[in-house]
Amino acid sequence: MIERQQHILQFIREHKVVKLVTLTKKFNVSMETIRRDIQQLVLEKKIEKFYGGVKYVEPVEGIIDQRLHEQLPEKIAIAKACASYVQDGDCIFIDSGTTTYQMIPFLVEKEKLTVITNSLPVAFELIGSKVEVIIIGGKIRHSEKSVTSNDFLFRFEHLNINKAFICASGVSIEKGISDFNLEEAITRKQIISISQTVFLATDSTKFNKDVAIQVCPLQEIDTIITDSALSKKTIMHFTKEGVQIKLVQTDK
Repeated sequence: MIERQQHILQFIREHKVVKLVTLTKKFNVSMETIRRDIQQLVLEKKIEKFYGGVKYVEPVEGIIDQRLHEQLPEKIAIAKACASYVQDGDCIFIDSGTTTYQMIPFLVEKEKLTVITNSLPVAFELIGSKVEVIIIGGKIRHSEKSVTSNDFLFRFEHLNINKAFICASGVSIEKGISDFNLEEAITRKQIISISQTVFLATDSTKFNKDVAIQVCPLQEIDTIITDSALSKKTIMHFTKEGVQIKLVQTDK
């Protein structure tokens, strides 16, 4: 049922406004079944209902403090898996998202580790640890507690990043990874372009979703690390495109 709701949501997202009778024909189910599925999606505020049909609700970005507790078990499991790729002596980039923020407890005992970040919370968490911290220079984005930058403000070419851990608000085959904020997207583009290996750390709710600004196509990502709630159909679609996906089990 949950997987069908995901497919229904994807169909509504693509068409923006859909009649209920269209959904019954598309998914070969009764009107009663469609109404139940629609009611759940309405409760989750993913769609809005009107007489005889539904319309897609475009997602908006929440403040980072609000998002820290959303999908938290999944984010911790993903972050732990990300940290397992980090070796002593590495120079890594940690993005400003709420998933990559959860990597910190799994990194503090690493030897001779350098962390480059645009996340103020990440930098503050590492103060007092033995980890070398470099924070990129630029403009502070208050809602994300992050720093957005460009070549005028920060010389990215001087960085030598072994592994970059990037977050995304949307992930799709067509548009790659996307974000709500242009300046944040530009900073991520810069980091991805100079990093030896790029990991995308994102929970399964971000898949088959595009938001305002494209960051990069999927071909620029080496590995996507996500939780095991990702549907088999989505996994198959992405792996057919040559995308490497690592699924992690969540500790409930």
